[in-house]
Amino acid sequence: MDEDDVRIRPNPKGSRPRTKRRPNFDDAITGMVTQVHLARYVVLLDDGREVLATLAKELRKQGCVTCDRVALAGDVSETKGSLARIVRIEPRTTALSRSSDDGEIADQTIVANADQLVIVMAAANPEPRPRLVDRYLVAAYHQGLKPVLIMTKCDLQDPADFVSNFEGFDLEIIKTRSDKPNLEAITALLEDHTTVFVGHSGVGKTTLINQLAPDFQRAVGIVNDVTGRGKHTSSSAKAIKAHGGWLVDTPGIRTFGIAGIEPDELIKGFSDLALASQDCPRGCSHLIDAPDCALDALSEEGQISALRLDSFRRLVDSIRSVD
Repeated sequence: MDEDDVRIRPNPKGSRPRTKRRPNFDDAITGMVTQVHLARYVVLLDDGREVLATLAKELRKQGCVTCDRVALAGDVSETKGSLARIVRIEPRTTALSRSSDDGEIADQTIVANADQLVIVMAAANPEPRPRLVDRYLVAAYHQGLKPVLIMTKCDLQDPADFVSNFEGFDLEIIKTRSDKPNLEAITALLEDHTTVFVGHSGVGKTTLINQLAPDFQRAVGIVNDVTGRGKHTSSSAKAIKAHGGWLVDTPGIRTFGIAGIEPDELIKGFSDLALASQDCPRGCSHLIDAPDCALDALSEEGQISALRLDSFRRLVDSIRSVD
């Protein structure tokens, strides 16, 4: 046999090389993710409709979270059983994330595009945890979120001693009672903002949110009399429209890892200290044992607040400790 005996099969019709061009979805319908559950995303479209969507394969590594702004393709009708596809995730302005305490697991983003972080702590039952509040403050300052501390159950115990731990921070503090939730002060914070509510189980976070948004009731739990811990009642972050803004209820979290944040990144949340630290040596840790740290000298001279400096250093210690 020679090559003339071999029949060369012509290329089948339409077997062109696969193009590298992909649709850009410039005209795709846009909306905001309001809840994530089992790889399904509830998206509120800009026209007010609410649809269910899945994430395009090429975006799965990036991931999508509550309050992400997204673009959709596919079936965006509200027909039962329809499923749209998220084809683009818009750039985030902020990203509230947590990590494992040892830093071995990659950061887990909880909520995107928020601008306020409300930390809910109970004055008693369960006992308040200052180190956990410190870690939330680290996350807030690192991402540029305004932190607010709400103390619940103040009818059970006066939280004055606990609150005194945070005198050096730019932190608004609101006290509530079981019989007087002080909703007026809280609702004033929500208007035109996206506010994330965080706190460990049993502090009354979801109860408070149910009072702020009575049309969106979520299950609440009780505190175990033996362990002093609450039971998780929220399994995923949910964004709720209320009082001219968005409030986001998150699952109760007993630990909040913040590995990977450096002091130079954290100090940006303390504008006065950040300006003063420009005179520090390159690579200065700004800690109490840091050689030639300019912050120590300025503190002794009264040019910066010693209380603020101590508060900042306490947060740096929180980064390096296990809650």
